[in-house]
Amino acid sequence: MAIRQVREIGDEILTKQCKDVPKMTIRTKILIGDMLETMYEYHGVGLAAPQVGVLKRIVVIDVGEGPIVLINPEILETSGEQTGEEGCLSVPGKWGYVTRPERVKVRAYNQNMELFEMEGEGLLARAFCHEIDHLSGELYVDKTEDGLHDVTYDGEDENEAETEE
Repeated sequence: MAIRQVREIGDEILTKQCKDVPKMTIRTKILIGDMLETMYEYHGVGLAAPQVGVLKRIVVIDVGEGPIVLINPEILETSGEQTGEEGCLSVPGKWGYVTRPERVKVRAYNQNMELFEMEGEGLLARAFCHEIDHLSGELYVDKTEDGLHDVTYDGEDENEAETEE
């Protein structure tokens, strides 16, 4: 396995549609392993294949309960609503408020190309939506409710700090 370069906003590949994965190959298995290693290295909770330069419908997610691999995922159902902070490894140093469904049901193939369904709520539902959006060339920055904010390390939003002075 290897850590791959994460493509950043402005890279044309992040705006493209991904292609379905028709079968599992050794190259696809290696890609999935590399994606997981890359996600953990950069402390992300999810990563989509286009973020590492590959236009395949593959997503990896780990919200603290172990890795989830979704191949050719589709959202089947959504319900409720949550608004919260969202960031992205492809938009380093930034975050924004995004409204997403509170609960999401997805269907996808696992690494053995077995079809399964999974439901998530809260952070997992947010991650499902965020990562699956990447497969259609969509970034969360277009869904933010009050624009992007700079990540700061003193607990304050840099934009808020400027207005307090």
